[in-house]
Amino acid sequence: MTAQQSAPADRPRGISVFFPCFNEEDNVRRVVGEAIDFLPTVSDDYEILIVNDGSVDRTGEIADRLAAEHPPVRAIHHEANRGYGGALQSGFRAASKELVFYTDGDGQFDITDLARLLPLIGRYDIVSGYRERRRDHFIRRLNAWCWGRLVQRTLGFHCRDVDSAFKLYRREIFDHIEMKSTGALIDAEILARACRAGYTMAEVPVRHLPRIAGQQTGANLKVIARAFKELLKLRKEILATPRVQRG
Repeated sequence: MTAQQSAPADRPRGISVFFPCFNEEDNVRRVVGEAIDFLPTVSDDYEILIVNDGSVDRTGEIADRLAAEHPPVRAIHHEANRGYGGALQSGFRAASKELVFYTDGDGQFDITDLARLLPLIGRYDIVSGYRERRRDHFIRRLNAWCWGRLVQRTLGFHCRDVDSAFKLYRREIFDHIEMKSTGALIDAEILARACRAGYTMAEVPVRHLPRIAGQQTGANLKVIARAFKELLKLRKEILATPRVQRG
C-alpha cells in the first residue's frame, strides 16, 4: 500500500537508527552528525548504531571516536566483511528500541525524511521510503528495476522500491522472522518473510541524493551473482511458509 505523509503521530517511545558502513570514512561522521542533530526532534529515547562491516579504511576508527564523543552512539565491528546482508542482520539484532530504522552510511538519503515515515508506523508494521527521483546512472537504475521485479515475482510480495535503504520497522518483527541472506537479497528476504507473516507495509516518497564521496559496491558482479544464488536458495523456503493473517 502506498501512503502519503499524514498528520504527525505521538513521539515514539524509542527508536534505534543504524548505518551499515563499508569503507565510508569520508561519509560516516557527516551522516551520524546529521542523525545526532535530527533525532531529538522526533524522539526522547533513541540510539545510533554504526555497523562497520570489515572496513579497511578509517571507518572503524571514526566510529569508535563518535561513540566516545556521543553517548547515544554505539559502534559494532565486523573483523571481516560479511556483506550487506550481514551488516543489516547485525544492526537489526543489536537494536534495543521499539522501532528500528536504517539507512546506508553513504549519505544518499536525508535523515530528516524519517519524519515522513514516523506518522504511519502507528498503523503499519513497516514503512518503506521509495526514492522519488533516484540519483544514480541509468544502467544502475535499470538493473535495480529488473532486480526488483524479479524478486517480487519470485518471492510473492509487492514493494515499489525493494532495495531502498530507508525503511522503518517495528523491532518485534525480527523476533518472529529469520534472516539468512548475507548479500544484496536481504531487503527482499525481510519484506517477503514479513509479508507472509502477516505484517503490514506502507510506502512513502523520500529524497535521494547524489553520492559525494566513497564508492558504490552494489553493482559489483560478485555481489550480483551472490544475490541470484541466494534468491534461488531461499525461494522454496519462503514460499513454503504459510501466509498469516494478523488481526
